Amino acid sequence: MNEIAGVGRDSRRGGYSRHVYDYADFEMRDWFIDQALHSGLDVNTDRNGNIWAWWGSPGTGAVVTGSHLDSVPGGGAYDGPLGVASGLAALEILREQGFTPAKPLALLVFAEEEGGRFGVPCLGSRLLTGAIDPDKARALRDAEGITLAEAAVKAGHDPKRFGADPESLAQIGCFVELHVEQGRGLIDLDSAIATGSSIIAHGRYRFSFAGQGNHAGATRLTDRHDPMLPAATVVAAARRAAAAMSDARATVGRLVPTPGGTNVIASTVDLWLDARVAGDGRTAALVEDITAAAHEAAAAEGCTLTVTEESYSDDVVFDETLRRRMDDVLGGVPALPTGAGHDAGILAGHVPSGMLYVRNPTGISHAPEEFAEPADVESGAQSLARVLAELSA
Repeated sequence: MNEIAGVGRDSRRGGYSRHVYDYADFEMRDWFIDQALHSGLDVNTDRNGNIWAWWGSPGTGAVVTGSHLDSVPGGGAYDGPLGVASGLAALEILREQGFTPAKPLALLVFAEEEGGRFGVPCLGSRLLTGAIDPDKARALRDAEGITLAEAAVKAGHDPKRFGADPESLAQIGCFVELHVEQGRGLIDLDSAIATGSSIIAHGRYRFSFAGQGNHAGATRLTDRHDPMLPAATVVAAARRAAAAMSDARATVGRLVPTPGGTNVIASTVDLWLDARVAGDGRTAALVEDITAAAHEAAAAEGCTLTVTEESYSDDVVFDETLRRRMDDVLGGVPALPTGAGHDAGILAGHVPSGMLYVRNPTGISHAPEEFAEPADVESGAQSLARVLAELSA
């Protein structure tokens, strides 16, 4: 973790901004490949830009661990890279112990888990499993208008090969992802480590308001069709609607007015809603309430609204048999649900998958204050090594 502490530092936001196929991402990927090769692992990159590092010959029924190296804009140091670094450390621990796996063992680094550049979370695992149409993925655009296909070509990948990869997926016998905890569960439980029990359903939605751009000083209020007003309504409506449902979360974390001048009434405003609620259909109901308020506010201001679902994942319950095996090895650590999405959640619909969480004493994630104590980081790597040894013996 110290070796990559300077990669992708964001001087404006604080923390780190590492996004798929940008310079920081290239540095992170090169670092991982160098580390894996130095550890004697065989490395290859699959058709979707995910990196595999194998201990022994690739094969079916493999025990696989890993996470991601990208970040949200201005994110913390641990979200993603801790799982990758801990996977490298765990394999070193096993080698030092003289352990030889009876099953293939691999470390897997997924591309674009956060969706920080192209908007779709867990993009590498979604492509791998066929959870997203490759044509849709290739057409995704970043804030500069660059498509994923264009960025992939520049990075030396062939976007025509993007899509479901049943051969690679069939190699995974089970998958375990270590991750820094993104909340306060382990603080309250006074435990350094936990297993994951579930992930609540979550989706991302784009609200596009169109009005009439105009002069901020010369245009009377009665003559305005300002899309910023209904956009502001969505921000407030999201909080009200989520507060009215048990254990719901709704967040507007990104809002982009065009043209974006201080003395200009916006012509369009795009905003992105992140909505998460456990239980079948409850996320859809939450978004419907917010969307109804948005349409009403848009009509009142003489604006139009288009709502697009950019991604959605149902509730995930991690494989109970795998979780019990992990729990037996670790001696009865807590099991935690989470509202945070992970590549393990995407894989869970296809292969037995599980999570290990490492305590975060700040309780803060997706921000520079995200942290894990060195002793807890060490405990996480040792715990992962024990789990991998049990699963691959």
